[in-house]
Amino acid sequence: MSLETTGDLPDLSELIACPNCDALHLERDVAPGDTAYCVRCHAVLEAPRKTAMTRIIMLALAALILMVAAIFFPFLELEAAGRMHRSSLLDTIMAFSNGLTAPLTLAMVALIVVLPSIRFIALIYVLAPMAAGYPPARHAEWAFRIADHLRPWAMAEVFIVGVAVALVKVAGMAHIFIGPAFWAFVALVIVTVLKDNFMSRLTLWKTLERRRAS
Repeated sequence: MSLETTGDLPDLSELIACPNCDALHLERDVAPGDTAYCVRCHAVLEAPRKTAMTRIIMLALAALILMVAAIFFPFLELEAAGRMHRSSLLDTIMAFSNGLTAPLTLAMVALIVVLPSIRFIALIYVLAPMAAGYPPARHAEWAFRIADHLRPWAMAEVFIVGVAVALVKVAGMAHIFIGPAFWAFVALVIVTVLKDNFMSRLTLWKTLERRRAS
């Protein structure tokens, strides 16, 4: 279904804006299982699903577990001139944490580890009480706003693409063996994409407001 656009503007509390094209729509209740689209660009505005919160929580927990594996397990093994070198993501961070490369290392850690982890934890904090049938946790709205703002800055998928490009360039100079942490990062990216597909921002905001008022 598509939400109708507005002519004469009613009360601002009755309007929602498309996140892609900013077209204003009159807010309507959307039944679970239905999907509301923008009438201008056809972006999804609201898509309530009965088990969406549980799925998002499970995927966020899985992402946190994969993040731990990606940090501490071997990421790559390189063999050159008869010598084998094994490194994890944590080893890489520690190796470049001093000197001129320290700011770049801190940025890498923030974008691919810290910010995604904070986002996963914030989503679990917001959704877990409501999925269990309890009122929203204290400051749940603030936590969800933080998770929403961090979405463009969580760049684990950019990191894994960069690693893949680097592997292609290094493959001719050394034998490369991909460790379990690499596959954990690949799984992390897939889980993150699935989680974001299940999550409807507008539906979650409306659920927060409804549960807080009841």
